[in-house]
Amino acid sequence: MISFSILLIGALLSANQGGENMPYGPLTDAEKQVIEEAKTDAPGTGKYNNLYDTGVYTCRKCGALLYSSDDKFNARCGWPSFDDALPGAVKRKIDPDGVRMEIVCAKCNAHLGHVFTGEMLTQRNTRHCVNSTSMVFEGQSDSPRVRRAVFAGGCFWGVEALMKQEKGVLRVLSGYTGGRTKYPTYNEVSTGLTGHAEAVEVFYDPRETDFEKLCRAFLEIHDPTQLNRQGPDHGMQYRSGIFYFDRAQRDTAQKLLDQLRARGYAVQTKLTPFHRFYTAEPYHLNHYERNGGASPCHRRVNRFGL
Repeated sequence: MISFSILLIGALLSANQGGENMPYGPLTDAEKQVIEEAKTDAPGTGKYNNLYDTGVYTCRKCGALLYSSDDKFNARCGWPSFDDALPGAVKRKIDPDGVRMEIVCAKCNAHLGHVFTGEMLTQRNTRHCVNSTSMVFEGQSDSPRVRRAVFAGGCFWGVEALMKQEKGVLRVLSGYTGGRTKYPTYNEVSTGLTGHAEAVEVFYDPRETDFEKLCRAFLEIHDPTQLNRQGPDHGMQYRSGIFYFDRAQRDTAQKLLDQLRARGYAVQTKLTPFHRFYTAEPYHLNHYERNGGASPCHRRVNRFGL
């Protein structure tokens, strides 16, 4: 009887641990074949093959952030295709067939699919061919786990560093948005001719925070009264902007801007519909973490009187 109890307790503990490591629940047998045994969805059968809604794709096994819908494109190959993953989200390794390049989740090693280059399907010349079974789509409008916000407030190094300190923030990426040029580089954006702003993309958990809290924080960590500049940095690429995904974000941002104006601030922050975010070059990401310093251009100022 004692031995049976010990076995039962051990089984329950093991099941609980598995649940903690799998936010979407245990894998089904069919999912295990793809995710753990590196099998492949039949072409054209995946539920995300023709999905182009705005959102984020996460790992079915561990829940890690993998891909942004911004980078998804129609490769007409029968599987979801992306021309990039979120920085550091996937790992590459030679497939057992010795020819293809396999991609796996960088956090849990779940099999995702394969990556191909040289096909000239997008400017990045890369195609991540991913099994729908390996992912979960978190839609921007209704996801209970992951949503996004995009802000521009001068040099993205400082905005990134301070937004990371907010409760409920899962990840912050520096990059470019609001311009005309596709796949812009830092040198191109720095000319001020592409129309892009240096910006940050904030991934957050709506169970722990919301867009209003993050937007208020953003308006307090940079100076929203400066036009096309921030501190020593001048040019349209350093403008203050909120790039909203939907009407709810727009209305919330407008309410906060109106509150600041009512308090006497000559707000220059522009509200712009979100179109696409391009992640900056690797040497721009996690700048202050990698260099052991604090932002010299950004600091929190209580503008809302809370």
